[in-house]
Amino acid sequence: MLGNYRRVILIFSLAVSGILPFRLLSQAPQQIQYDAEDIEFDKRIASGAYRLLRHVIFRHKNTTMYCDSAYFYAAENSLEAFSNVHINHADSTQIYGDYLFYDGNTRKAKIKKNVSLNTFSTSLKSQSLEYDLQNNIGYYTHHADIISGENKLKSRVGIYYSRTSDYVFRDSVVVINPEYTIYSDTLRYNTVSHIAYFIGPTNIVSDTNTIYCESGWYNTRTNISFLKKNTRIENPVRTLTSDSIYYERETGYGEAFSTITLVDRDQNVILKGDYARINEQNETALLTDSALFIYITRDDSVYIHADTLRMDSDSAGKKEFRLYYRVKLFKSNMQGKCDSLFYSSSDSIIRLFYSPVLWSGENQLSSEYIEIHIQNQQIHELHMRQLAFIVNQEDSVRFNQVKGKSMVCHFRNNDLYRIDVFGNGQTVYYAKDKEDIIGINKAESSNLIIFLKDNKVEEIRFINKPQASLYPLELAPPEEVILKDFKWSQKARPLNKEDIFNWVPE
Repeated sequence: MLGNYRRVILIFSLAVSGILPFRLLSQAPQQIQYDAEDIEFDKRIASGAYRLLRHVIFRHKNTTMYCDSAYFYAAENSLEAFSNVHINHADSTQIYGDYLFYDGNTRKAKIKKNVSLNTFSTSLKSQSLEYDLQNNIGYYTHHADIISGENKLKSRVGIYYSRTSDYVFRDSVVVINPEYTIYSDTLRYNTVSHIAYFIGPTNIVSDTNTIYCESGWYNTRTNISFLKKNTRIENPVRTLTSDSIYYERETGYGEAFSTITLVDRDQNVILKGDYARINEQNETALLTDSALFIYITRDDSVYIHADTLRMDSDSAGKKEFRLYYRVKLFKSNMQGKCDSLFYSSSDSIIRLFYSPVLWSGENQLSSEYIEIHIQNQQIHELHMRQLAFIVNQEDSVRFNQVKGKSMVCHFRNNDLYRIDVFGNGQTVYYAKDKEDIIGINKAESSNLIIFLKDNKVEEIRFINKPQASLYPLELAPPEEVILKDFKWSQKARPLNKEDIFNWVPE
């Protein structure tokens, strides 16, 4: 036991002092083997240099190298090869070129002029390539063209990882596919899966649309992608932007997540939300989570929020928009709420269902069903059907009221100026002497017309045998002051476009 201990101490001491050869402590690099028809020793080239001519072959580990002529430097365990250079690495990677420098100690090769690298799945062409045969990594810095299946790729700088079949491209990256072209700053591409991974600003251009993102991946075989960071899909009539998008090019199906905006220039509408399912081919969309429909008019826009928003196409290809549950809308001169809403571009009518209420200036308008007719991107008429009601607040406890079976409100330059009341028309208005209220005027007529100026009633014209009663303010019977089915919903009125996201129960 003591003898073994002394032997270990002696070996360590010799190694430290430099007396023991280093190869006893670490394995020496394997020497390059060579063969040729003519072999000459030429010390004019370098000490220990050999000149090899005709049918030159070098073997080193799992790599075989061929060329027409070469210099072999035995002392450095390296070589230079000239003309018809061919490297066969592990029978899986074939490299060709006009010149090769190979260092057997580091197993690194530099190939120049007419370089070609071929694997079972790709072909690379460049004028300069460096290849690490130990780690199976190749890289170039002066442009290369790569063919992988039906994809043609090129960039100024690139690295190839043979073990994982990955390319990393940088600077002026272009991927040309028969159906589209990818332009990117930095891109990783796997030659087995045919998936491109984006690591910088990227544009995917095709005949049907243009896609932009700054991160994500694209499967060039299945045409399925997941795009992240400032994503955008644009075609001639629509633009979709989002934080991230899952997209299937073949089917046109996509899902978008967070801060979604879909602009339809053909319909003058903008759809927003935080989650969306979209079919580009069928031109359909479903948005939820802060869903917002914006209809662009000439003067300003109509902002409509709902829990769920759907876009479909009718048989003629016209767009239909459906909004469900807790619908609220805001426009500078009109606000509203209802349970569901429908808009069709075929007739430019916005339809409000289930207890709809609209506010225009000082007037509250309600009925069981309301239509907003758009003409030349402006509100033209408003149709109120079944239990139509208009309320105007006179003061904190008094209300002017108009009721009928149906009403048609007329707009001029987006201002309400006339209301036609049809069927069982009833009114309750407070009569004034200048600013003082002097009584309550209650009237009935089958039909009547109301004229407004600056959103205030200027004249009521009764048609077909009206009946009217004027009560002194303090003597009016309570049942005469409030019409049946009266409801004041001012608390639910959105005050700005942000307020449409706040639902206030009545």
